[in-house]
Amino acid sequence: MEQAIQVKGIQKSYKKLHVLKGIDFEVEKGSIFALLGSNGAGKTTVVKILTTLLKQDEGTAIVNGFDVVSKPGNVRQSISLTGQFTAVDEIMTGRENLIMIAKLRHLKNSRQISDDLLRRFGLTEAAGRRVSVYSGGMRRRLDLAMSLVGKSQIIFLDEPTTGLDPEARIEVWKNVRELADGGTTVFLTTQYLEEAEQLADRIAILHEGRIIANGTLAELKKMFPPAKVEYVEKQPTLEEIFLAIIGKKEEK
Repeated sequence: MEQAIQVKGIQKSYKKLHVLKGIDFEVEKGSIFALLGSNGAGKTTVVKILTTLLKQDEGTAIVNGFDVVSKPGNVRQSISLTGQFTAVDEIMTGRENLIMIAKLRHLKNSRQISDDLLRRFGLTEAAGRRVSVYSGGMRRRLDLAMSLVGKSQIIFLDEPTTGLDPEARIEVWKNVRELADGGTTVFLTTQYLEEAEQLADRIAILHEGRIIANGTLAELKKMFPPAKVEYVEKQPTLEEIFLAIIGKKEEK
């Protein structure tokens, strides 16, 4: 498989704090790659280096065939970044936000591009409303839609569902899967284990500045001893209960 991202020996320090201590990994084109780690593990630092917002101290990073240090312009043309906080203009409508991004990318038919993305992300009915009245889930979906203007080959999602309720989070998961199904490479950082389990083709765990595990979910499971089998009644999770109740309300 062709590689969309190649990282070798990346190191980064902030004064006396050694955040990344020589990390290596590769991401296949058209796949969803999840970088797991607790708060402060260095996930956002990795994203900033790969998106040319920060220079590494040592090592190399190749994104879509271009070195992030020597060819930053080429890298930026082929990627989109959605950060931990939505980057939308609350004064403008959803449609106006998308049209603005299309014009900044010098694309023709900006209104058509906007309407297509609004439809794809289920925001057509809210297209004419100011973003200030959108829910958190709607803002995140608009943020994702904005990152797709111009059909970027690689999308970086830095903890995209932080702060969302369970229903909105599942909606974002659906959108991310559709991106990958369409051939887009998705680089996802998260601290939610369930998120990586649901979405990722491959998972890397970043801990104390190093990648301590890297593989498919099945491969990572083999690293642990077999679970002890016990027959107990399965109790529904709070998330399952919440979604079941919401579903019944909507049926009424």
